[in-house]
Amino acid sequence: MTAVAGRRAAVFGWARFGLLVLFVVVFLIPIYVLLVTSFKPLTEADPSQAWNLPVTWTTEAWRVAWEKLAPGLWNSVLLAVPGSLLSCALGSMNGYVLSKWRFPGADLLFTLFLFGMFIPYQGVMIPLVQLLVSIDQFAGLQGVFYGGIPGLVLAHVVYGIPICTLIFRNYYVTIPDELIEASRVDGAGLLRAYWSVVLPVSGPAIAVVIIWQFTSLWNDFLFAVFLTGPTSWPTTVMLNNIAGAQATPYSQQMAAAILASIPTMLIYVLLGRFFMRGLMAGALKG
Repeated sequence: MTAVAGRRAAVFGWARFGLLVLFVVVFLIPIYVLLVTSFKPLTEADPSQAWNLPVTWTTEAWRVAWEKLAPGLWNSVLLAVPGSLLSCALGSMNGYVLSKWRFPGADLLFTLFLFGMFIPYQGVMIPLVQLLVSIDQFAGLQGVFYGGIPGLVLAHVVYGIPICTLIFRNYYVTIPDELIEASRVDGAGLLRAYWSVVLPVSGPAIAVVIIWQFTSLWNDFLFAVFLTGPTSWPTTVMLNNIAGAQATPYSQQMAAAILASIPTMLIYVLLGRFFMRGLMAGALKG
């Protein structure tokens, strides 16, 4: 029975491995088409030849895509980096207060925070535009909040507060209350305990929020179209505008798509090992 069970386990192991390889191949097919097409000249970049390797290899499409995307890439950096950091800071402080400071109405306030996750972008677009226009008028500014990157950052930070608070709150409930109480015995106040005890062990939750918010901000299209002007368009809007009048430049579009996706892939490669640990923290508690 032991030998039979061993052979059965080996068969299941090889079957599982083969299934995983199949999934990987299926997943990589679009990437193959992207890469192959991006190195083709315009005369070869045709849907009927999508699977064929280039007859003539060229990087012209990459050069043109970079020239067209460069302003949008820089705008996306100005959007995604401060937006992610602000969302992380606000979510961390909110999660700490809601998990470790049990004031009256804390659960109700947390529930109201979560309601913000279910408000569709389209439902707040008109009032959001009116708000940003009012801020510009009140501050004597022109095209800073409405039409510029700061307004887009503000919209994403506010819209990201519910999910960021949820992630940090669920992570912080796993931190023993005895650590906070011990720091208070040593004379630390609420903020000191947060800075010295809670924040140093918040790495996994920070990684989750940074990946989540950076990806959301970098891939944003709807807010960017409504709230920014041509000089402030991020990568997604610039990518959408790479299209020909008579013929579609497929090679340029493929190269631009790869360029636009590189930053989010790098963020996940750098922080991905913390992602599932931080995302699942608090799933069985709190």
